[in-house]
Amino acid sequence: METTTSAAPSGAGPARPAAPACAACEAPGAQWSVPLMMPLCPACTRAGTGSADRDPVRLGDVLRVTEAALRASGRGPGRVPSPRTGSPMTCRYCGGGALWHRTVNDRWVAIEPGVRPVAGVPRGRRWYIAGDGTAVNLHGAAPVDTCRVSHFDVCPGRGRG
Repeated sequence: METTTSAAPSGAGPARPAAPACAACEAPGAQWSVPLMMPLCPACTRAGTGSADRDPVRLGDVLRVTEAALRASGRGPGRVPSPRTGSPMTCRYCGGGALWHRTVNDRWVAIEPGVRPVAGVPRGRRWYIAGDGTAVNLHGAAPVDTCRVSHFDVCPGRGRG
């Protein structure tokens, strides 16, 4: 946004600032709009007020058009990963990969990829990943024949103390 000054003849006093240009259409003669925090001309000020010459727009129509425009431009919405997959991580001790999952207590646990037979995992170390991606510690329960284990329980690089 530029503000211009009018050229005053020499000796006529200081130059007075001209009215600013409209921030939306760059028309001259804009006035400061306090709610929008920008200078707007009278036409642009009325454009967003729901005047009779403007029909209301339904949100559903705007979203469809926006989605179509984004897809056409190649910047459409990306693939949303399943919450069940977890966020990948690399262990700083062994360099192995695991997946971060939120627990029912709003903490995070790194879960090893793949499942293991319940018979080979001690009680209290058995995890199950729910449909929403939440890691649930099964403790002694065994509702299915397989379970998941925490990377922290099997990490070869962590010292056992």
